Amino acid sequence: MTTRLEQQFAFLLEAEKLKSVTRATPIHDGSRPENSGEHSWSLALYALVLADQAGHGVDISRAIRMLLLHDLVEIDVGDVPIHAQGGAAHDAPALLAAEAAAAERIFGLLPEDQGAELLALWQEFEANETPTAVFAKSLDRTQPVLLNLRAGGGSWEEFNVTLPQLEARVGAKIARGLPEVWQAVRARILPWFAARERL
Repeated sequence: MTTRLEQQFAFLLEAEKLKSVTRATPIHDGSRPENSGEHSWSLALYALVLADQAGHGVDISRAIRMLLLHDLVEIDVGDVPIHAQGGAAHDAPALLAAEAAAAERIFGLLPEDQGAELLALWQEFEANETPTAVFAKSLDRTQPVLLNLRAGGGSWEEFNVTLPQLEARVGAKIARGLPEVWQAVRARILPWFAARERL
């Protein structure tokens, strides 16, 4: 076995750990929390299916690759729900630094050329500046909303999320890359929040 193949196997076995990272968002039927491996697979499928919603300059193949990689850092740092601690912890400098260190470690398991390529993809996603990264980030915000809605509120109930909070923390990010998707999603969540307020 070559050293290159050994490094690739080491990375792939490390990546399997993502299946053990529990997220706040439930799966579709609300029976259990989703894990980060399932989330990454779902987002790759979202990119494939919603490719017709992508704006100018979006590379769908590159977006799928980003989405398969984007949460690998959670192997080291865990998942930090966007609504936890009022949404403030999600972009905290300490968390961002920990994620960057995790990316260096995890992608560093690969052969140097391959590791550098995948780390650059992860960094592009995190920077959220290119059309492809904006599209991918928008999908990353869309999927949990649809799962929470399907599961009867999911993590919105756990963190007592209000409609204005959801629109500020999530809606604006979806709308940036997927404006029509956000309008369709918003039309679905408005009745849920209205019914909740009447209780």
